[in-house]
Amino acid sequence: MNYKWQKISFTVLFFFLVLLTKSATVDTAIIYSKCMHKNVKCVIIKPQQYTDDTMHFPVLYLLHGWSGDYSNWVKMAPGLLHDVDENGFLVVCPDGDYDSWYLNSPLDTTMKYETNIAFEIPAYIDSAYKTIANRNARAISGLSMGGHGALYLAIRHQDIFGAAGSMSGGVDFRPFPENWGIKKYLGDYATNKSNWDKNVVINLVDSLQNGALAIIFDCGVNDFFIQVNRNLHQKLLDKKIDHDYIERPGEHNWAYWNNSVQYQLIFFRNYFIRNKVLN
Repeated sequence: MNYKWQKISFTVLFFFLVLLTKSATVDTAIIYSKCMHKNVKCVIIKPQQYTDDTMHFPVLYLLHGWSGDYSNWVKMAPGLLHDVDENGFLVVCPDGDYDSWYLNSPLDTTMKYETNIAFEIPAYIDSAYKTIANRNARAISGLSMGGHGALYLAIRHQDIFGAAGSMSGGVDFRPFPENWGIKKYLGDYATNKSNWDKNVVINLVDSLQNGALAIIFDCGVNDFFIQVNRNLHQKLLDKKIDHDYIERPGEHNWAYWNNSVQYQLIFFRNYFIRNKVLN
């Protein structure tokens, strides 16, 4: 082999080694919640570009589902770290407890996950990481219970989040009054209907103006939440509120969410680019 060919081969090999070693990194933080008087764990996924000290980054808050925890996304979505690298923004996965539905419960004052996720967690992330600390650089999404939580929090706190998504979200849980522990925090549906009505995403749409949030949500056609997602889509159409809505083959499982999250990351990347907080 002549010298020139050796040099070319080494250059190609070095290039592929760089690609192979390029990887997002994962931190686990323990954040004290003043409103709930306890520690809350949180995963922070940093893209490889985070090593550049001159850069600050937008953030996607990614919520887990019922019975899950802060570690679900990194454990169950093995492609997520690669996707974070490809899209170039931070992804933060806070713990929403087993069945909080990301609410401030009117019955149980120890459950204040709305306050924790909307205020306490972003405040910590902005103080501890190189973020761009404004709504145009914050998005929130999640799966199932977390899909409800993401749209719920974004609609109620439009000064904090500029974009929101949901994957297989329980965007109207009133058809399921005995499921997933909801009545522990809102009361029995038959006698506390107003609590339920005030805390479902589909009813919060009445307070939403077109353009106030960039919205994406999707659901598998074989998912038990498909009809409530179709209802939300129709209500947004009726109110002429722009949004992206997707149905695709799939069920309420990680095979679906591993696929779905890739599309949502692209949506949020485009949102950040439009707002000039990401190149």
